[in-house]
Amino acid sequence: MTYFIVVAVAMAVLAIIIYNGLVRARLRVREGWSAVDVQLQRRTSLIPNLVETVKGYAAYERDTITRVVQSRAALTSAEGPREAAAANAELTAALGTLFALSEAYPDLKANQSYLLLQHDLRDTENKIAFARNYYNGAVEEYNTRVQSVPGVLVARPFRFDAAEFFTADEAARAVVEVDVRTTSEPPSRNPAR
Repeated sequence: MTYFIVVAVAMAVLAIIIYNGLVRARLRVREGWSAVDVQLQRRTSLIPNLVETVKGYAAYERDTITRVVQSRAALTSAEGPREAAAANAELTAALGTLFALSEAYPDLKANQSYLLLQHDLRDTENKIAFARNYYNGAVEEYNTRVQSVPGVLVARPFRFDAAEFFTADEAARAVVEVDVRTTSEPPSRNPAR
């Protein structure tokens, strides 16, 4: 009888230890997603200033500017890692096209506000990459605990579901084609020269 009590107590302690480990791992996933979300929000907050700066120099590039604004809106309203990853990939492609415009507009390329915004966005991209790597590492650790023995024995009854990775969709992996030709003639770039 004492043997069964000892085994039952040992099993209960083991279940508590596993449960607490799953809770810690799930909290790291949430922390990781929060870091990604903060950087994505930082990025979207920089975009209106960038768009306004570009509008002043590249008024004929409405399609590109509209694509950036729509991509930003999609990222802002994205729910969860999968939607955010797809919206982020679209925004990255749209920003790449927008940055390529600076080659066609030398005054824009020399504008200090534009250069500062471009630097801030690149810095934010690096922070997003770091946060995404941390988040995906936390997801991998958590999913391993949830899906392997003995964790799965505790995870299923307590509804610890696998977390979603932040991954790029197939469209984001494609090479982005950039066309910097304008739809109309741009205004005179440097009339003094």
